[in-house]
Amino acid sequence: MGECRGLCGICGNRNRHWRIGMENISWDAVLEGHLAAERRRVLASARIGMAGAGGLGSNCAVFLARTGIRHFVIADPDVVALSNLNRQHFFPRHLGLSKVEALGDVLRELNPSITLRLERRALDGAAARALFAGCDVVVEAVDDPGTKKTLVEALLLGGFRVVSASGMAGWGGAPMTARRLGGRLVVVGDHTSEIGPGMPPLAPRVVMAAALEADAVLEMLLGRCGKEDQGREETF
Repeated sequence: MGECRGLCGICGNRNRHWRIGMENISWDAVLEGHLAAERRRVLASARIGMAGAGGLGSNCAVFLARTGIRHFVIADPDVVALSNLNRQHFFPRHLGLSKVEALGDVLRELNPSITLRLERRALDGAAARALFAGCDVVVEAVDDPGTKKTLVEALLLGGFRVVSASGMAGWGGAPMTARRLGGRLVVVGDHTSEIGPGMPPLAPRVVMAAALEADAVLEMLLGRCGKEDQGREETF
């Protein structure tokens, strides 16, 4: 428990103001005013695979945790470098840590009841299918186009529902969209831009793509958004 000893913007005086510890926060209560009980239960019981914990993966995982996802399987072989801080959901304290360890720290700080399986390793198709067995949706969040293609194809062949991203370089540019390709794949992004000279990966567009990935996961789990009194729609 923390204590406010200065002029508190909440209580308006120098009286002791106690900060609520995260261990006392119920995420069901956090979301109670936003989602019906049935939808909260769906999200709380879902298991999400994250292939990558960089710009896409770290931001997408945080968005999902804020909407009530509590179970993640996350794989990434890299460590947090200084150049990552421009777009990835890490802080200077995480420099030198593995990205999965750093992301685990962020997610547990947000919600200590989250359960995580963290794997510091690269994935090929067979390894991804084995690691993500039992996941309701897998988010593809890797950088290399060849690896991206291999993972998505292998996961689809394994029967998984997959959210992928393509095109998020630079600034401005083409609008980002989410394309549903068949019954089990959504690809988000501008679908054209490539990271390279003059087209750097910067926070605004990378985070936009990560948010679209998270939104696609929610639609897969909950169906299309509508009034709560209309009931849950069919998921895909």
